[in-house]
Amino acid sequence: MTAVYPIATYLTLTWVLFLLARRPHDIRLRAIVGVVACWAVAYPFQALANDHVTFLGLPPMASRFLQHSLFLIAVNFLIVFFLHSALEEELARRRARWCAVPLGVAVTVLLVTAALTPPSADTNDQSVTSIAVFFLTSNLYVVFGFTLSCVWTLRHARGAEPRLARGLRLAAVGLAGIVAADLVFLPTVLIRWAGGFAPRWFVDIGITLVLLGIVLFLAGVCYPAAGMRVAGLGVWWQHLLLYRRLYPLWTILHERFPQDTLESLPANTLRELYGLRGVHRRYYRRVIECRDGLVRISPYLGCSRRAGLPLAEQLRAALRAHAAGIPAAVHAVPVAIPRAEGLEADVRELVALSDALRSAPR
Repeated sequence: MTAVYPIATYLTLTWVLFLLARRPHDIRLRAIVGVVACWAVAYPFQALANDHVTFLGLPPMASRFLQHSLFLIAVNFLIVFFLHSALEEELARRRARWCAVPLGVAVTVLLVTAALTPPSADTNDQSVTSIAVFFLTSNLYVVFGFTLSCVWTLRHARGAEPRLARGLRLAAVGLAGIVAADLVFLPTVLIRWAGGFAPRWFVDIGITLVLLGIVLFLAGVCYPAAGMRVAGLGVWWQHLLLYRRLYPLWTILHERFPQDTLESLPANTLRELYGLRGVHRRYYRRVIECRDGLVRISPYLGCSRRAGLPLAEQLRAALRAHAAGIPAAVHAVPVAIPRAEGLEADVRELVALSDALRSAPR
């Protein structure tokens, strides 16, 4: 879990920054970026404090202060996210301002206790009063913030669409894990402050819970958008396959009716050929051009129809008649008409005709 936590944090930060670049005015997204960014920045200071390293003149206790302060700010960003998700904007802003008060008090206590800690003290030595108060304050604020966020998460999940609801419930499990971890840490701090001994396995349970909780929360945050991307990849793959399967039909119609070609596409770059938008654009263009070509050849197709002859062979005969200049019926006739409404039903008929052309004799 110690190895997964930083990887998950920095990957999630990259993802949410990408989303923020597309929606820079979304205050909820900005709050989530604040949460993940604080966690990402806090991690190096945690490592410095744990290793008792002085970095750029900052003693280990200063690194511990920065780590916990950033973590508490992340908790406050999380509260802001849920307030703006569940309430009207103005009411959410007022509530957020009130929630910033306990944050200011907690950070002030952390600053004072960090300043009062002797430079020679181990930053994890909770038998020292200032360090014990430091950890108690941090843990109490985390319990307050994550409990509030967990309640708001579950409330918001009730009325959300299924994919978002699953992500919110996963995030709520992560938040509950962090609260459980802090409920383990609180008695541990009190025991050590009183001069007792807390078993190492008890502390390890708390550390595992908090790291697992953060990873689950990050997974819940990413799940809705990632789920949409996965679903989008499924549609992309389907459109790419259908685009290729329509090639035989499109080819013979395009050769006979080049004037039906739609406006030119961007250059054949890899992004245009295989990117999400490029594949969708080419797919819809090919469907439209196939249908336009069938409408144009349909009068000739009506002249060439014979009972029992497959439509693919009738189409080839109609195209030969058009090329030879044989007169055709005045009006167009229905060709490859779908049995149901909608684009997908229409495409199924076109693909079936195209597949038949691929295997039919020329």
